[in-house]
Formats: sequence, C-alpha cells, structure tokens
Amino acid sequence: MHTSKLTAALLAAVLTAGCTGCGTTDITTNLTTDQTQPAATSLVTSEAVSSAVPETTASLPAAVSSAAASTSAAASVPGSTTSAASVPAVTTAAQNNGGGNSYTQPAKTQVLTTPLIQTAAPVTSVSTAQTSAVTTTTSAPRQFAVLAGIDADLVERASKMSLHEKISQMMMGSAADVSNATKAVENGVGALCLFAKAFSGKSKEQVKQMTASFQKAAKTPLLICIDEEGGTVNRVSTNKQLRAVPFWSPRDLFETGGFDLVVSDEQEKADLLLSLGVNSNLGPVCDIALSEKDYIYNRTVSMNPDITSEYVKKIVETAKEKHLATTLKHFPGYGGSRDTHKNMATDTRPFSEFETRDLLPFKAGIAAGADSVMVAHNIVECLDKELPASLSPAVHKLLREDLGFTGVIITDDLGMNAITQFTNGKNPAVAAVLAGNDFLCYADYANSVPAVEKAIKAGEISEDQIDYSVQRILQWKRNIGIL
Repeated sequence: MHTSKLTAALLAAVLTAGCTGCGTTDITTNLTTDQTQPAATSLVTSEAVSSAVPETTASLPAAVSSAAASTSAAASVPGSTTSAASVPAVTTAAQNNGGGNSYTQPAKTQVLTTPLIQTAAPVTSVSTAQTSAVTTTTSAPRQFAVLAGIDADLVERASKMSLHEKISQMMMGSAADVSNATKAVENGVGALCLFAKAFSGKSKEQVKQMTASFQKAAKTPLLICIDEEGGTVNRVSTNKQLRAVPFWSPRDLFETGGFDLVVSDEQEKADLLLSLGVNSNLGPVCDIALSEKDYIYNRTVSMNPDITSEYVKKIVETAKEKHLATTLKHFPGYGGSRDTHKNMATDTRPFSEFETRDLLPFKAGIAAGADSVMVAHNIVECLDKELPASLSPAVHKLLREDLGFTGVIITDDLGMNAITQFTNGKNPAVAAVLAGNDFLCYADYANSVPAVEKAIKAGEISEDQIDYSVQRILQWKRNIGIL
C-alpha cells in the first residue's frame, strides 16, 4: 500500500473523532491553559497531503521504508484463538494498524476509498427455495490475545477486563490538580500525570495521603507519574516543604560533578519520589539540541551524543535499582525543533543524522532496561512527511522493530498545541492507538475511551492490539513492584 493511502487513513481517524473540549496542560510549566484553536489548518487539506506525501515508500530510509505499507491484514483477526506461542513478543506495525471505510471526510480532504481491512458482511440467515426454515450462523466467542513474555497471572487479569476497562488502562490522565486527578481515577485510568499544583503547599505527609487516596480508589494499581527532570522542569522539589531547593538540571549536575553527581542526585530523587507515593518519573531526557538557542537545550545534559548516552544509561540503571519507573523522551529526538507545547514543529534533517546522534541515547536507555518511551509531537520528515511522530506508524515501527523496544510506548501530552492545531481541535485518540501507542497521555480521557471503543467495534482497530497494550502496562506495573 502506498504511503499516501495510509496517511489518509490516519488523518481520517484524527478528523472524525469528537472535540476535546478540555484545557491543555503545558508540560514545561505548572499551568493549565485553555487553548484557542485556529479556524482551520493547512496540514490536513488534500493539497497538502498530495504534495507532501511521496507516491511510494522508496524515499523513506531502508530501516523504516515498509512501515507505512503495513496494515492490519497481517495481524491476527479478532475472533481467532491466539496462544502465547503464536503471538510474537514484539508487536509489529502490521499488528498496530487497523483500517476501515466508515470515515466521514471533511471537504477538501483526501478521501480513502479502499478500506485497509476487507471485512465480509456477517451472515445472519440463510433461506432456500425448498424450505422456509431460517438457519442462523453465529461466530465463536473472541479469544483474548496473549502477548509472549507476560506473567501468566497478569494475562489472566487482563483477559477478565471488559473492553472499556482495557481501554481505560491505556489512559494516562493528565491532571493539573487533585480534583482532576480524582476524576481520572474514578474513570479507571491506568496512570496519572501530576503537575506542581497537586503538590503545592503540602507537607510530605499530606502528599503521601493524597497519593495513597488515589491508589485506594483505583481498581488496578496506578502509575503515578511526574516530570521531575531538574532545572526548568520540576513538580515536587519546587515545594520547599518537600525539598529545600529544586533539583538541578542535568547539565548543571554533569558540569559540576560529572557522572558521580548525576548518580547521587538520581538516588536522592528516587528516594524522595517513592517516599511520596510517586512511582514513575517521566525521564530521562534523551534529546540532543543542535545549538544553545534551541528550545530543548536547557533540558538536556549535553550536545555530545556519547555523553548523553552515558547519562541516560546511568539514570535508567540507578532508577531501576530503586524500582522507580523511567521514560525515555522525546523519541525520535527533539533536535532543533521549536516548542511543540505552542506550535507544530518540523524536522527536515536526513535519517543519517538521527542514526549517528539522536537515536544513540535511546538505544543506550533501551539496553539499560528502560520501562517506557515517550514519543514526540514534531513531524520528522525522514520518517513521515505528514504525521507527527506521536501519530505516525512509521516512527513506532522504527522503535519496535529496528530498535527492538518491547516495553510501553507513551504519547507526549495530546493536549499540546502541536496536536490540537494538527487535528483542528479534534480528539486524536484513535489515531494515537492506530500509530502503536500503549499509553495516551491526555486530559480528555473521558471522550477518548468511547472513541477508541467505537473504532474497535467498527473494525478500525484490532482488539488484539488493545490486549497487547494492557499486558505491557500490567507487566510494567509488576516490574516496579506495585502489582
């Protein structure tokens, strides 16, 4: 299948979901602000699609040239019996992608006329001229899709969840304050992403009580996540009742005391967060800026790939010793991209530069045993000329197949302006799942869950993919000792 057809299918998934109707959380600040959406966006017009997407996959790098051509036709069909032996441990792009022709396209948007999955109409009855009897044919009950390498009791636990519960486990509720976090837990999310307001003014004991109340209300233990990168991005240590001074930036730590100070700082950070009931830190930052003027520069440790790779390795290993969950971000690398909290960004660099710079810290983190990887919102043209990385099957294929990552893939916050502008304010949840994400970091989980559920029932997303994602999430929780 040509790249243009797959791109059109994913754009359709984006554009036909419901509006978010929610505020956008700025990850680099402690504020939640309502965003004003543009009247229209040129990113989704037929002219943009036809001019920007190559007619074949030949122009993509060899490592990822087949990503956009993969479809759910190669995946196991819902309703089939799947065993641990028959399901690969690594989900491929073919398993992650679904399709259908039920989309309603807005005017001036390229229409996908051929479904990615050809499904036969169900046979409900058979009549013959010789008899008036009607025979009804029913399909066998769907079997849960088992992912190899998952603890047996976790497979059983996941298999007993309803479809709604499984999709809810894939939601990381982006919660600016305690009230929002409480609502997210009540809706059955699998994780919370908390911001500084949730910790502001509280003593250690009060924070412990807060996180304990979230866990008590949850049917399945929660990943409670924060961005405690150090420097310009801190959530907990900005509260003097929790730490005398905010954690230093990675760059300041390394330039002052080398990797010894980096490691001791991470040990202290892990001990503090875990003592407060926070079991996941969304870091380390694996990005490598191109210059000191780049947006991401102040959040990085170095512009040297080798130093950055060693830093990532040290952070992951130290956190794992403490059983604090880690997340490598922002795949496949921020580089010189502008701030996607504010606007969409496009990276035009060749793939060779990613191979020799940006991907190296991610490879180091994966080798060290990182639990998860967060995907960025910038458009990386050497991988996908049309879709943001977080919504691109090609980018996820690179991570799964070429880098061999078998853990949990997380979107960056889907409420950021880059995505709301790209989708013209529409809910991107279905497109995010189609791309291959396991966790959707988003404040609008309440509309995302039914949107994904509807897409599954319409045959646009395979329920097998949902089964795989939930098992990865549960195994992650087991690995850090909360399940």
